[in-house]
This record gives sequence, C-alpha cells and structure tokens, in this order.
Amino acid sequence: MLINRSRIRTIAGAGLLVTAAMFATACQNSDDTSSGSGDSSASAEATAKATNGAETGKDGGSGSSGGSSDAKDKGGQDGSGADTGNGERGKVGQACGANDISWSTRSETQAGGYILVIAKAKPGITCTLPAALPTVAFGSDGTQAGPAEQAVGPAITLGKGTTAYAGVNPKTTNGNGGKELDSIIVGIGDEDPNPVSLPVGTITVDKPIVTNWHTSAADAVPFGGTDQ
Repeated sequence: MLINRSRIRTIAGAGLLVTAAMFATACQNSDDTSSGSGDSSASAEATAKATNGAETGKDGGSGSSGGSSDAKDKGGQDGSGADTGNGERGKVGQACGANDISWSTRSETQAGGYILVIAKAKPGITCTLPAALPTVAFGSDGTQAGPAEQAVGPAITLGKGTTAYAGVNPKTTNGNGGKELDSIIVGIGDEDPNPVSLPVGTITVDKPIVTNWHTSAADAVPFGGTDQ
C-alpha cells in the first residue's frame, strides 16, 4: 500500500498548528486568571485601607467632640459663680426684692414689746436676703429704724422651708413723745424699688430700731436701745 507522503506532511503540519493554538489558549487563560487574582487582591487591599481610614477618621472626630464637650464643661464650671476670695467660685443667687416675698407681722411682748417681721419667698422663688440691715420706715416723714445689733448678720437664702425674721422696736424712749401709726414700710435695702406697707395695729414710734435678718425668731428680739 502506497502512502501519500505529501498528505502526511499536510496532516502533521495541521496537527502542529492545532497544538500550538491550544497551548497559546492555555497560556492566555493562565494569564487572565493570574491577572484577575491580582486585581482582586489589589481591590481587597484598597477596601481594607479605606475602612481603616474611615475608622481612624471616626475616632479622631469622636475625640474632637469629646474635647469640645470637655472644654464646654470646664468653661461652664470656670465661668460661673462669683469669686469667694479663696480661689474658688460660689453660686450667684437672685437677690430678693420686697415683691419676691410673702410678708407678715405679729406683735410680741418680750423686751417691752416689739413687732416681729416674717419673710418667706413666694412659691417658685429662691432668693437671697443680703448681709445688711432691713429697711424699716415709719410714716410719711420717712423716719427709719436704726440698728439694734452692732454688726450685720450673714446673707440668708430664702426658699422652700426657710423663713427669715427681723424684730422691730418702734419706741426705745421712756417719754410720752412720739407719733402714732398703724403700719410700717419694709424694703430690702434702701434701693428697693418696691417696698411694702405692712399693717401692725396702732403703735407709738420714737427712735425705732430693727434687728438683722435671722432664721430663728428667738434671735430676732430687739434688745437694747432704750433712751433713759
């Protein structure tokens, strides 16, 4: 049997071409797979970096917010209150005015007789009576009570459960002189814009005196001041 050598060469050549084509395809697929894997790794790395950056930014923002809050709190603590003189600050309360107070009086027999002035803050109000003598005046001529004590007392904060008392002796002389009145005028200091008139019954006024404010009625007795 005769074999056509020309045909054999043709078939062999065709086989080599097919083999070469298959090898090239395999190499290309390997490169694509490698490239895809590299791209995935790069993408994963970029995502991780972005996440870490976001977390870092978040933490930094939180720290800034915390710092702002701390500064605000410190500023609020440092900036409020009044200097007490020892490097600390004390709370500043509302100073009482006569219209912040519910007033009443009653007559007492101790020390020759006197008028007890009773002061309570109105509901919902907390205020401070200053460390100063109450202002107590009598009649249209402006006769004013002098001090019954040698020094003024401490400031008193009026609020729920706290009452202040002051004792007024309208007549400290033994003579028959004086003027008769049935009310007294009370204010928180000479500059109080809203002094109040309090009924006290008929009294004789001559060289009157008044105590400091006290939180106990027993301490508000106006001893002394009698003119012999």
